[in-house]
Amino acid sequence: MDYRPLGPLRVSVIGFGAWGIGGQTPGATSYGKTDDAVSRRALRAALDRGINFFDTSSVYGDGHSEALIGELAAGERSRMVIATKAGITPGYQGYDFSPASLRASLEASLRRLRTDHVDLFQLHNAGAETLRSLDGLSELIDRLKSEGKIRAFGISTPAPDDALALLDVPGVACFQVNCNLLDWRAVDIGLFDRAVRAGVAIVARTPLAFGFIAGRLAPDTRFDPADHRNRWSRERIVAWNDAADDIFASIGRGRTAVERVTIALQFCLAFDAVATVIPGMTTPAEVETNAAAASGRLDSNDIALMASAYRRHEGTLRMAGA
Repeated sequence: MDYRPLGPLRVSVIGFGAWGIGGQTPGATSYGKTDDAVSRRALRAALDRGINFFDTSSVYGDGHSEALIGELAAGERSRMVIATKAGITPGYQGYDFSPASLRASLEASLRRLRTDHVDLFQLHNAGAETLRSLDGLSELIDRLKSEGKIRAFGISTPAPDDALALLDVPGVACFQVNCNLLDWRAVDIGLFDRAVRAGVAIVARTPLAFGFIAGRLAPDTRFDPADHRNRWSRERIVAWNDAADDIFASIGRGRTAVERVTIALQFCLAFDAVATVIPGMTTPAEVETNAAAASGRLDSNDIALMASAYRRHEGTLRMAGA
């Protein structure tokens, strides 16, 4: 496993995306039911493979994801870099980024995580317009750091444009943004280059495009009503499948799911700004596949070929809501 700097932290280039292990929440707000015993084995397997960055949120499983990570942290805290988020209200009913709400959310997260501090505290899905209007945020972050309850502060933004607009916010160690072979927005707007110059790290989320890049989903896939992807249009599902197939065909590789995952993760890690990429993991087998992607780099020619293939589908992907 390789490691890169993220503010004062040193994180594994492959991180553990922990939305899935939270299990089912009301409505189409999760990936559905999970087996906690399997989730625990996945978390242990990740740590054993050198993955030290665990990204969760107060809202994943209404705190259940944090509780599972807390079980592991109870005996392995010194080996773990724990990142959590706050700002989405329970049940995905709305947002509250007020200092009082953020502090209360963090305190509850600390109890579930069985720790006295989180290494990275992030605002969850916070847009530029919202944050510019907040009062008391910087003072809160300074107090939480001085109290030893957080080591670094970051922002998970709805879109890369928000991160670009917030690069000048003082004290931000990282931005978490979408980045995958079907979504080059962060690349196209120059966010990664600007982040390097600003000394701000990037956490690349959705690297497998919610599972579509791995090739395990078909254009006629029907999702469980509890699965958040159940809300997506058929046009979007077809567009993502077609674009993914064409992108891998452009380099003559990606015939297996494992190969596709490796290429997709290495694509994100090809950018110097990216400190870590956080594919969702729910099983030890997924951990093994994702962790193995840390070895090796993509050829620049492959990236150029995939970029050309992406451009052929860019308009369709945007129209379909990708």
